[in-house]
Amino acid sequence: MEAAVILPILKKKLAFLSGGKDRRSGLILTIPLCLEQTNMDELSVTLDYLLSIPSEKCKARGFTVIVDGRKSQWNVVKTVVLMLQNVVPAEVSLVCVVKPDEFWDKKVTHFCFWKEKDRLGFEVILVSANKLTRYIEPSQLTEDFGGSLTYDHMDWLNKRLVFEKFTKESTSLLDELALINNGSDKGNQQEKERSVDLNFLPSVDPETVLQTGHELLSELQQRRFNGSDGGVSWSPMDDELLAQPQVMKLLDSLREQYTRYQEVCRQRSKRTQLEEIQQKVMQVVNWLEGPGSEQLRAQWGIGDSIRASQALQQKHEEIESQHSEWFAVYVELNQQIAALLNAGDEEDLVELKSLQQQLSDVCYRQASQLEFRQNLLQAALEFHGVAQDLSQQLDGLLGMLCVDVAPADGASIQQTLKLLEEKLKSVDVGLQGLREKGQGLLDQISNQASWAYGKDVTIENKENVDHIQGVMEDMQLRKQRCEDMVDVRRLKMLQMVQLFKCEEDAAQAVEWLSELLDALLKTHIRLGDDAQETKVLLEKHRKFVDVAQSTYDYGRQLLQATVVLCQSLRCTSRSSGDTLPRLNRVWKQFTIASEERVHRLEMAIAFHSNAEKILQDCPEEPEAINDEEQFDEIEAVGKSLLDRLTVPVVYPDGTEQYFGSPSDMASTAEHIRDRMKLVSLKRQQLRHPEMMTTES
Repeated sequence: MEAAVILPILKKKLAFLSGGKDRRSGLILTIPLCLEQTNMDELSVTLDYLLSIPSEKCKARGFTVIVDGRKSQWNVVKTVVLMLQNVVPAEVSLVCVVKPDEFWDKKVTHFCFWKEKDRLGFEVILVSANKLTRYIEPSQLTEDFGGSLTYDHMDWLNKRLVFEKFTKESTSLLDELALINNGSDKGNQQEKERSVDLNFLPSVDPETVLQTGHELLSELQQRRFNGSDGGVSWSPMDDELLAQPQVMKLLDSLREQYTRYQEVCRQRSKRTQLEEIQQKVMQVVNWLEGPGSEQLRAQWGIGDSIRASQALQQKHEEIESQHSEWFAVYVELNQQIAALLNAGDEEDLVELKSLQQQLSDVCYRQASQLEFRQNLLQAALEFHGVAQDLSQQLDGLLGMLCVDVAPADGASIQQTLKLLEEKLKSVDVGLQGLREKGQGLLDQISNQASWAYGKDVTIENKENVDHIQGVMEDMQLRKQRCEDMVDVRRLKMLQMVQLFKCEEDAAQAVEWLSELLDALLKTHIRLGDDAQETKVLLEKHRKFVDVAQSTYDYGRQLLQATVVLCQSLRCTSRSSGDTLPRLNRVWKQFTIASEERVHRLEMAIAFHSNAEKILQDCPEEPEAINDEEQFDEIEAVGKSLLDRLTVPVVYPDGTEQYFGSPSDMASTAEHIRDRMKLVSLKRQQLRHPEMMTTES
């Protein structure tokens, strides 16, 4: 009988073995009656179950039954006592009926248990709870009877359930494991030839059963050494003492059979794993050497543009994605093989190493081919990218060269020329980069035959090589044409720079000549106070004219150079129609003003020279002094000079310009008049000598 079957009845605690013992070391069986009517059938079942627990040796010492009737009626107590005769007559040695105080006295007189001892087979005594210690030690009585023995019925019941479940499961598991292990030893060779059946697994988990057993044993052993709260050593129940060796024996048997079972599982798992590995290895090898290799054989081109190379790269990425799935299987298989090799089974060592070597060779070869193809396509993409950039640079340079140059000044031409040189330099760098990329790509293509799987790739490679060389040659020719055009454009632009420079310098010459003219008219005013000073002014004026002449000649030369450059450039110069007339006009005006200045200075020299001769006291030449014609000439020159100072310079276009300001001219005229007065006074003195005597 199992506790789990009658669990609801056992939970009612109709009877229990507390673990206490009487003075003869017999077990104490307690039947606690309650106010409610006790089901005798359930009590009988409970007693049958409890009395099946102790060993025969323990049963031989007899039981002391405590019938707690303090909360029950006398007829129920009597029925229970009589039932003990039928349930356990041989095992019961003493029945202690715990009565309520002076409640049954009259009724007991009608039935004396001691008179029925021979018929019942055991002694029955009526005793109150406080006098129960006369027959049983207090340490063997529960707290309900004033004792110190601790008893938890639910705890005991849970232990019995765990123990019986463990016993049942472990016994069944031992039978299954023994069957599996014995069958494995007998049919080892046959099991290699058939797959593992689902019945191969035991019905319960051995690990769980073992863990349950260890926990149960630990709890049983712990109760054995724990003491009560009062510090009194507590003796475990006999069922617990019996359970410990049973549990230990079952655990030992389970560990032995489970160890053998684990070895059987390991061997079978290893064989199964080896078969699976062999199958997967062949799947990987067959795919890589079959469809995978065929995919790579079909891919040999590099494309003729960036878009074509990108499309080939995308196709290659799809191929790599398919290969990655198989490479992942390879990694997993390699780890599994390495784990089996570390196990060190000699019988499978050679086969595993062979599988590992075969798998590694195929996968590494295929991975190398994929990497080579990826690098080739990347190099082709970079080559086409450089070629496209270079082509765009050449197009931009050609477009710049095809546009006619019409700059506004020399600075813009210099800037354009600098930009042109920079573009040409950028093209040189781009072409050099294209050559490097192209040569690297050609080197990779030359190595393509090493992974062609025996396929002749000469024709395909020749197409790729011709394409690469064609692109580089085309770019070289385009670059050469652009260089030639740049040389022509550079020469033209340098001539234009020179043209603008000549025009600017010619305009500057006109400005300088205008400034000289302005200085001549505004600052070259004085005629000198005497002949010597006037001669110095005349000499300075001639040098001043020489400077103006040089400026004019320089401007003429520059304008002639612009005409030559315009003819070379086949363009019209703005300066040739504007600067030259301005230069000639300013030079004409300067020439007229200069000549007028010379005339005035020459007249001033003649005036001052004659006046100075007369005014000097020279008795050695009285004839000269007395010559009236000289006086008339000085007077005429002086008047002419005065008249000339009031006359403006008239240019060919009819415009007029005066030397200096009116105040400047008035000052010069006043000086000439003063000199003329002195000459007139001298003349009068020569005519009338007595005037000189009177004055003296």
